[in-house]
Amino acid sequence: MSKQFDVIVIGGGPGGYIAAIRAAQLGFNVACIDEWKNAKGGPALGGTCTNIGCIPSKALLQSSEYYEHAGHHFADHGIEVKGLGLDVAKMVGRKDTVVKQNNDGIIYLFKKNKVAFFHGRGSFAAAKDGAYDIKVAGTAEETISGKHIIVATGSNARALPGTPFDEVNILSNDGALRIGAVPQKLGVIGSGVIGLEMGSVWRRLGAEVTILEGLPTFLGAVDQQIAKEAHKAFTKQGLKIELGVQVGEIKNGKTGVSIAYANAKGEAQTLEVDKLIISIGRTANTIGLNPEAVGLSLDERGAIVVDGDCKTNLPNVWAVGDVVRGPMLAHKAEEEGVAVAERIAGQHGHVNFNTIPWVIYTSPEIAWVGQTEEQLKAEGRAYKAGTFPFMANGRARALGDTTGMVKMLADAATDEILGVHIVGPMASELISECVVAMEFRASSEDIARICHAHPSLSEATKEAALAVDKRTLNF
Repeated sequence: MSKQFDVIVIGGGPGGYIAAIRAAQLGFNVACIDEWKNAKGGPALGGTCTNIGCIPSKALLQSSEYYEHAGHHFADHGIEVKGLGLDVAKMVGRKDTVVKQNNDGIIYLFKKNKVAFFHGRGSFAAAKDGAYDIKVAGTAEETISGKHIIVATGSNARALPGTPFDEVNILSNDGALRIGAVPQKLGVIGSGVIGLEMGSVWRRLGAEVTILEGLPTFLGAVDQQIAKEAHKAFTKQGLKIELGVQVGEIKNGKTGVSIAYANAKGEAQTLEVDKLIISIGRTANTIGLNPEAVGLSLDERGAIVVDGDCKTNLPNVWAVGDVVRGPMLAHKAEEEGVAVAERIAGQHGHVNFNTIPWVIYTSPEIAWVGQTEEQLKAEGRAYKAGTFPFMANGRARALGDTTGMVKMLADAATDEILGVHIVGPMASELISECVVAMEFRASSEDIARICHAHPSLSEATKEAALAVDKRTLNF
């Protein structure tokens, strides 16, 4: 007889492992299935985010930032560095250590919360007697049964048609995190989050980086005033960004990659690089899930169809994270995982998509929440805008990083904050105050009248709120 569980979670990434822990906290008998393996073949919980996404990329970004500071900025502080060297293998090894610490941390959390873990690929086998049989294909094959199933199988990197990833010369985010030596020339197709972050890492370490973007605008989803400021900063740093290109034939040779493309003027161009990162988005991962065994509905893109509560077309089957609609963000997956566990318990789990923050961890960082100025104009909503530059912020001057600004948008009549957009130092941390404010439907006046520590970067947020009413104090 198969092992019986109240809740089975398929996938141990941010959405899955958090859903499993929350369900266990609520008193359910929970199992989580995940197939990620470490170098030794053991479990590597945490999904794409922990293994080849959010966590390792931030480790490399931090290392590369230190290297650039030592080589170019320490002298401004009176610090002399002689004989600066670079050990890429050690840098990548540190990144791997950070990943393992996160992997092991989730295993500990499962033990702490009494979540049963099964190492292998989970797939639907059958629906019977008000429950679902889930096959686990690991070192051994077994079947477990659960009343509620939460699918959290994540996403995969999208490849260019006819140009598969070999993870040697043509790289997804996975291969981009495992480059063993600084390439002389690095190409990136796609100027989204992954492309910009990985391009930034290797540019700091000495690579000549060219980013090819098909869209005519840079960071089209970002408020364009912020995007233009970021584009200016990246170009000054040495990132070459070409917009409005049309990529043609890509040839993968023994010594590098050749990319034929037409530039924005329609002129034929060729880019020769040692390595090419392709970052043109991600696709929902339902490979091997066997949804047809139970009649689970997928949409035309291969994502699992869910309603606003993450319910699928099947009773007691739920799906969260990258495998469903909405932004492919680890923290969005976590919030959906918690909400589903609470809904299973009869509670009222809630996810507000309008207050999900977005972050690009470049330098300067880019972060935003809510609507952009372009979106407000498109819907005809009357609004007020206030901006404050970091060049007028005392803490930013002390840090030696005054690039960028904070921009706040508020309703013209009610003053409710509709969106906040930041490009500059520690934007990923500063945005949290704005998320909280918007979740409580605060006004720009509320932020303007809250005392912020001096000197701090957060004062720029207060000043942007003051600027909405055209009364900044320090600019």
